[in-house]
Amino acid sequence: MSINHIRPWRTIERRKSRQIHVGSVPVGGDAPIAVQTMTNTLTTDVAATVAQVQAAAEAGADIVRVSVPDEDSAKALKEIVRESPVPIVADIHFHYKRGIEAAEAGAACLRINPGNIGDEKRVAEVIRAARDHNCSIRIGVNAGSLEKHLLDKYGEPCPEAMVESGLDHIRILQDHDFHEFKISVKASDVFMSAAAYQQLAEATDAPIHLGITEAGGFVSGTIKSAIGLGQLLWMGIGDTLRVSLSADPVEEVKVGFEILKSLGLRHRGVNIISCPSCARQGFDVIKTVEKLEKRLEHVKTPMSLSIIGCVVNGPGEALMTDVGFTGGGAGSGMVYLAGKASHKMSNDQMVDHIVEQVEKKAAELEEVKNPAE
Repeated sequence: MSINHIRPWRTIERRKSRQIHVGSVPVGGDAPIAVQTMTNTLTTDVAATVAQVQAAAEAGADIVRVSVPDEDSAKALKEIVRESPVPIVADIHFHYKRGIEAAEAGAACLRINPGNIGDEKRVAEVIRAARDHNCSIRIGVNAGSLEKHLLDKYGEPCPEAMVESGLDHIRILQDHDFHEFKISVKASDVFMSAAAYQQLAEATDAPIHLGITEAGGFVSGTIKSAIGLGQLLWMGIGDTLRVSLSADPVEEVKVGFEILKSLGLRHRGVNIISCPSCARQGFDVIKTVEKLEKRLEHVKTPMSLSIIGCVVNGPGEALMTDVGFTGGGAGSGMVYLAGKASHKMSNDQMVDHIVEQVEKKAAELEEVKNPAE
């Protein structure tokens, strides 16, 4: 139950957008913000690509994008779509025929880049294929591949050029009576992306896909994405998102969910609240949290766990979590359940015990949500 009526500073008013579908996943409107990632295997390696899609789906991905750079990849896509547990977006660049082939192969959505997909006649053919095969389309504007006439007009990539590119392509889709589309305006520059998305949000009611493109490695890319996507989500902008990292796609999904969880926009799995540790700690907080993160990956039920090294903040944090552990003395600490001190537990047994308590609580929450008939 939401308690934002007594905590209004936690309320996020989402931008009103119309709803489309990417396969079975609703996007926009009142649908949850969808988390997306992209495979980095060769698409022609069907087994490796399917394995990566399945791993991403297990981590929580709602949608997975697959690059379709050539005809062989388009042929492989048909088998990938058939074996995928989530809708597949076909990433189309340069050759419009790949878009047609991807639609025929069963892609749920076609991502086209206005800067390099070709003229309006070619776009019209892609639109026709999308309509014939019940595909949606994502207009994917990228600061690094804007149309030449826009670069000539503005002198360099900028938010205004990106939004103009996107709106031009929206017009083409609408002129062909096609409305199952979403749009993104990505840049590697956080400032440019944020400004472009804010302008775009005011200019259209289309669902918006968020991303900071080419964000970097795991650490730097996570930080840039958290800053850029976080502020936009806080403003209510965004209907799907992808965290673009030079890392395993599963890590992109995890980071995406953590961003949404931190803003209360999606809830999945265990939210661990832990201290950075100091000389006061009654046990090794850092190693304990590392173990618990791995041991609790299988828990999908939304719940909270506090792991605090000492009694300065531990009891207060535990008041707000489903399960908690606070370090004490003499090799043991206090276990908290539903915010209340429950019992002591030795440090050498705490990890197994906490996992047991979290699994038990998750089962209770699932039973409340889905009572046995």
